[in-house]
Amino acid sequence: MRTALVGCGKVGQTHAIALRELAESEFVAVCDADGQRAKVFAERFGVRGYTDLGAMLAETKPNAICVCTPHPLHAGAVIRAAEFGVSALVEKPLAASLADCDAMLAASRKAGTKLGVISQRRYYEAVRRMKAAIDAGKIGTPILGVFQMFSWRDQAYYQSDAWRGKWDSEGGGVLVNQSPHHLDLLQWFMGDIDEITGVWANLNHPYIEVEDTALAMIRFKSGALGSIVATLTTKPGIYAKVHVHGSNAASVGVETDRGATFVAGVSEPTDPPLNDLWTIPGEEALLPQFQADDRAVFKQVKAATHYHALQIKDFLQAVRDDRPPEVTGETGRRVVEMFTAIYRSNRERRSIKFPLEA
Repeated sequence: MRTALVGCGKVGQTHAIALRELAESEFVAVCDADGQRAKVFAERFGVRGYTDLGAMLAETKPNAICVCTPHPLHAGAVIRAAEFGVSALVEKPLAASLADCDAMLAASRKAGTKLGVISQRRYYEAVRRMKAAIDAGKIGTPILGVFQMFSWRDQAYYQSDAWRGKWDSEGGGVLVNQSPHHLDLLQWFMGDIDEITGVWANLNHPYIEVEDTALAMIRFKSGALGSIVATLTTKPGIYAKVHVHGSNAASVGVETDRGATFVAGVSEPTDPPLNDLWTIPGEEALLPQFQADDRAVFKQVKAATHYHALQIKDFLQAVRDDRPPEVTGETGRRVVEMFTAIYRSNRERRSIKFPLEA
C-alpha cells in the first residue's frame, strides 16, 4: 500500500516510523500546514513533503493516509482524502464533535474507502487476554465496568503546542485527549450504552480552558452499570485501569498505564501493561504468570511504537483485502458519543440517552 501522513507533530512521528518499517507500507509523502516542519519531517523519513493536502493526494496517489492533526482538523483531512478515493486511519479521537464524525463516515461510505481510528491499547497482550476471557463467558456476563485514570499534565505540556487546552482547537480536555483509549476499552468490554450521567471540572489547571477531571455513571443496554473517573490532577500520575466484574462474581482487570499516561513522540511507557485483577474460578493462580509473560514482551518491544504498528498493519491489510479494519470509524464515533454525553449531561444537569444525534 502506498501510504502518506497528514500532521507532522509528536504522534505523527509514531505513525511515520510504522509507515517506514511495515512490509505492507510504501511510505511516500507527508503534509503539514507548517512548511518548514513538513520539510524537516520529509527529509528525516526520505519522503516528499507538502503543505497542500490536495496536491499531495493528486501527485503521490497514496492508497491510505494516517491523520495526526489536532482533533478538530481530522474531518477536513478525511473528507478530502475520500474525494481522492484514499482510505484514512485517524489518531484518537475520531473527531472532537459528532457532526464531524458523521461527515467523515458519510464521505467514506460514499467513496467506498476505509475509515479507522487508533486505539492501540486494544493490542496490549493483557487487554486481549481480558477480552478473550469476557467473550468466552468466564465471568458470566459483564455487570459492572470501571475505568479509573489518575494522571498528570503540567503547564509545559500545554505550552508545547498552541492548540492544546483550548475548546476551539483541542475540543476538550481529559475526556477528549487522554481518555479515548479507555472509553473505547470500557465499551468494548461492556457493550452498548443506554444512558450516561456525567460532570466535569477544571480543578487545578487554571491556565487551560478545558476540563482536567470528569466523572460519569453509565447504564448499559444489557442492564449492566459502569463508572468513569478520569483526572489529570494527580502529580506525578498514579495509574489508568479498566476493571470488569461479572455475573458469576468473577472479575478481570488491566492496568494499562502506571504513573502518568505517556505522551506519544515525547515520552515512552516505563512500565508494562499488566492484568492486575483475575479471579476467574480455577484461574486465580495464573495471574503471576500472565504478568511475567507480559513483562517479558515489554522488554522485547518498543512499546511507544509497537502497538501503533500492529494497528496500522491491520488497517493497511484491511485496505488491501477490502475488509473492515479491526477498529472502524463507527467504533471511533462511539467514543465521541461517550464524551459528548458527559459534556451534555454536565451542561443540562440530566442523564443523556443513547444514541446521540450531532
